Amino acid sequence: MTRWLIALLLLLSSPMVLALDLQQDNLYPKVELDTSMGKIVVELDRSRAPLTVNNFLTYVVRGDYNNTIFHRIIKDFVVQGGGYDPQLKTLPEDKPIFNESGNGLSNTLGTIAMARENDPHTATRQFYFNVADNTKLDPSPKRWGYAVFGEVTTGLDVLQKMAQVPTGPNAALQWEDVPLSPIILKKATLLPMP
Repeated sequence: MTRWLIALLLLLSSPMVLALDLQQDNLYPKVELDTSMGKIVVELDRSRAPLTVNNFLTYVVRGDYNNTIFHRIIKDFVVQGGGYDPQLKTLPEDKPIFNESGNGLSNTLGTIAMARENDPHTATRQFYFNVADNTKLDPSPKRWGYAVFGEVTTGLDVLQKMAQVPTGPNAALQWEDVPLSPIILKKATLLPMP
């Protein structure tokens, strides 16, 4: 029994199984985000941002985005989430990924991109939606940008409602624009291939 269990655990944790779960052959996988304000579906662009898409899908497939909050909302700018639970606890992160901001995708209304620190290669699990055309977040010859890796295909109205919620400062997170009433990402699901 013990050998069988060990073999099963090794199989389930193998890169091959994980790759199958991430739909490696699908250049445009879709993810449904079931939030406390409604559902949003995003189509990811693996052809332009393969590292970023695989990173995001790894968190999705493992269930790491389930029961997280959108912790930073700036009207006419961004809706950011993926890094905190409803008690404002920082969630575990995988290794940072290479910044794919030079992929030709732009931070325009309805796109999804990776949040990061000042260092360009620090993105891990936090992502944001652009709720305006934020082309100033795109790369330029003198600086790295923020890597866009997909766009909203359903639920842009939900995202726009989220962008309107009242926010305020939060000492625990040290952000000025935290929703006063939590917006929960209840579940993120990789949708079946068409």
